Amino acid sequence: MVTTGPPARRSAVLRMLVVAVALAGALFGGAVPASAHAALTGSTPAQGSVVDRAPEQVALTFSEGVAMGDDSIRVLDPHGKRVDRGKLRNLCSGATVKYGTGLPPGLGNGTYTVAWQAVSADSHPVSGAFTFSVGAPSKSSAAVPQQEAGGGLVGALYGIARCLAYAGFVLMAGGAAFVVACRPAAALVRSVQRLVVQGWALLTGTTVAMLLLRTPYTGSGDLADVFDLGGLQQVLLTKPGAALVSRLLLLAAAALFVAVLFGAFARAHEPAGAGGTTDAEGEAGAVDAAEEARRRKDLTFGLGIGGVIVATGLAATWAMAEHASTGLQPAVAMPVDVLHLLAVAAWLGGLATLLVSLYWGPPVERTAVRRFSRIAFGSVVVLAATGVYQSWRQVGTWSALTGTTYGRLLLLKVGLVALLVGIAWVSRRWTARLGEVRAAEDTAAVTEAGGTVAAAEAGGTAAATDAADVADAAQEAGEAVERQSAKAAGKATGKAAAGTPAASSTATATATATAASPDPAPDPEETPDTDPEAAPETDLNPDTDPEPGPSADPDPTRAAQLARQQAALRTARTKRLRDADPERLGLRRSVLAEASVAVVLLVVTTVLTATEPARTEAAVQAASGGQSTASNQPQVLTVPFDTGGPHGKGTARVDLDPGRSGNANELRLRLSDPSGKAMDVPEVKVSFTQKAKKLGPLPVVPRHTGTGHWRASGVQLPVPGQWQLSLLVRTSDIDQVTEIRNVKIG
Repeated sequence: MVTTGPPARRSAVLRMLVVAVALAGALFGGAVPASAHAALTGSTPAQGSVVDRAPEQVALTFSEGVAMGDDSIRVLDPHGKRVDRGKLRNLCSGATVKYGTGLPPGLGNGTYTVAWQAVSADSHPVSGAFTFSVGAPSKSSAAVPQQEAGGGLVGALYGIARCLAYAGFVLMAGGAAFVVACRPAAALVRSVQRLVVQGWALLTGTTVAMLLLRTPYTGSGDLADVFDLGGLQQVLLTKPGAALVSRLLLLAAAALFVAVLFGAFARAHEPAGAGGTTDAEGEAGAVDAAEEARRRKDLTFGLGIGGVIVATGLAATWAMAEHASTGLQPAVAMPVDVLHLLAVAAWLGGLATLLVSLYWGPPVERTAVRRFSRIAFGSVVVLAATGVYQSWRQVGTWSALTGTTYGRLLLLKVGLVALLVGIAWVSRRWTARLGEVRAAEDTAAVTEAGGTVAAAEAGGTAAATDAADVADAAQEAGEAVERQSAKAAGKATGKAAAGTPAASSTATATATATAASPDPAPDPEETPDTDPEAAPETDLNPDTDPEPGPSADPDPTRAAQLARQQAALRTARTKRLRDADPERLGLRRSVLAEASVAVVLLVVTTVLTATEPARTEAAVQAASGGQSTASNQPQVLTVPFDTGGPHGKGTARVDLDPGRSGNANELRLRLSDPSGKAMDVPEVKVSFTQKAKKLGPLPVVPRHTGTGHWRASGVQLPVPGQWQLSLLVRTSDIDQVTEIRNVKIG
C-alpha cells in the first residue's frame, strides 16, 4: 500500500523551500564592471561644453562594442547644416570602445549639435544627441530625430515579434518534450498536434518578420524599408542577422522532427486493437510485441536526442545575439542562457500542452501528470540556478534592484515566478488526490466488470460507471434514427416499403451497439478509455444475413445522420466523464491559472531582455559623475512674460550649464523686448523647487553684467530629477510677474 498523505506534503514543502532559497539568491550580487546594452559614457568635446576654438574631430566613447557606419555620427552647425566629413573613424584601443568623425577647419562660433546612432553588441539600437559650443553658445535650428532608435511603430512591431517568437519556441519545444518524455499517447491527440505545429509556425513567421524589420528597426524607423533589399543584405552580415538565418535553418530541421513525432512515433503508440484484428492476426501481433516495443524505444531515443539538439540550437540563436553574448563572462553566460531558455520551454511549454490535453483531449493519465510534475520541478531548479547567475551578472548590487528599471522588472519577474511555483504546488496537491481517487475507481471498475483484463485495458476510467447513461443516450439516438428511417420508408413502394421496419430495427440496434462500444478504429482524442471486449452484444440475429435488395445499400443521408449521432454520443460521453471527476476539474483550473500567470511572465521576460541592464546604467552614471547621460546637457528655457504695465512684454532666455545636480552650475539670463532687443528691468529673481523631495525654494541671486544680461555662478541643485524654475520679472514699482517652468536636472 502506497501512502500519499504526509510524506507528499513534506516533499512539497521541501521543494518549495529549495525554490524559495534559489530565487532569493537572485538578489545577491557583486561589484564587477558593466555588461550588455551599449551606452554613451563620454565624448570629446564633452556634452554642453564651450571650447575656445573648433575641434578637429568629435569622438564618442561607449560602454561596450557597437556597430557604426559612416552616417552614424552627424555634426550639425547652428543653422542645421551637416559639417562633419562623413567618414567614421575607429578610435578603439584595448577595452576602450571609441569612434569619431572629422571636422573641417574654420568652423565659426556657435552651438553645434552631435546626433549619433549605433547598434549595440546585444542587437539593440541606441541613439542620442548632445550639443557643444565654440566660442559662446548660440541659438540653433538643427533638427535632430525626435524618435528614439528602435521606437515608433517599427519598434512596437519588432517587440511584438520578439515576444511571439519566445512563445512559439516555448510551445513547440515544450509541447514536443511533453509528448516524448511524459505522455507518448498525446501524439495521437489532435489538440496537442495543433499546439506544437502552431508553435513551429509562430516561431517561423516571427523570425522572418524580425529579419525583414531589422533594417528599419536599427536605421530609419520607416516601415517601408522592410522591402529594402540592400538593407536586408547588410543585415545578413551582422550578428543578429546571422542568428535569425541560423534559426530558420534549424526550424527546417524542427519541421522534420515534428513530422516524425506525429507520424511514425504516433503510429507506434496507437492502441493494439485500433484497427480490429482476427485471431490469426492477434497471434502474429503477440509474436511481434517485442519488435514493436523495441521500435518504440528506438523512436523515443532518437526523437529525444534529436529534439534536444534542435532545441539547444534554437535557444543558442537567442544567446549568441543578445545580452549573454557581450559584457561580463560571455563564454559562461551563453551556455547558461541556453539552459535558462530550455528550462522555460520545458516548464511553460509542457504546462500549455497539459492544459490543452485536460480541456480538449482524452483523460490524462495520472502517471503522465506526475512525470510532468517532476520535470517541471527540475526546470524550476534550473531556472533558479541560472537566474541567480544572470541576476548577478546584469544587476550586481542591491541598490540597483530598486534604483533601475531593469532591477524593478527583475523583481516583478521573480514575484511572478514565485506565484507560479505557488500555483504549481496547488496543482501537485490535486495530482496526489487524483491518484487516490483513480485508484478507487479502478477497484470499482474491476468489481463491476468481473474481470481484470478489461479493467487493465480501460486504464481505470469512469466509463464503466457511466455505462447506463451512455446506453440510455444510445437508445435515444437509435429511436431518432428509426423515426428518420420511417420518414424515408414512406417514400418507397412495394417490397422496399415492406422491408423498411427490419432495416429500421437493424439501424436502431446498430446505433445502440455503436454508442455502447467504441468504433472499430476509435479516435484517440475522443474515446481513449473504451474496451472492445466490454461491448454488449446487440446483434439481433447473427445467423441471419440480410437479403440483398434496396435495403442492403444504406441511404447516404441516413448514414450521415447516423454518423453525426455517433459522434455526438462520443463527445457527450467524453465530456460527461471529464466533468464528473472533481479532482480533474480542480487540476484543470489550477493548470489554467498557471498558464495565465505564465503568459504575463513571458511578456515581462521579453521586456526585460530589451531593457538596459542595471550594471550598464550604473557604469554610465559612474563615468559621467553619477549623472544620467540623457540629462547631462545644458538646460535652455525660453520664457515669454508680460507684467501688464508699460514696456512689460518681453522674452527671457535662461541657460543652466551643465544642468547637473551636485555640480556648480552657471546660470545665464537674457531679457529682450518683443523686437528682440536686449532690455533692462529693475529686478529679476530666480529660484528652484523640487516638490517630490520637498526641497526649496532655493533662491538664486544673479548679478547684472550688461544691458539685458544677468549671470549667477555656483548654482547648486542637490539631487537630480524634475525641478521647477521660478522667474520673477519686475518692470516698474508695481508691475511684476512670476513665470514657472519645469526643468530636468541630471
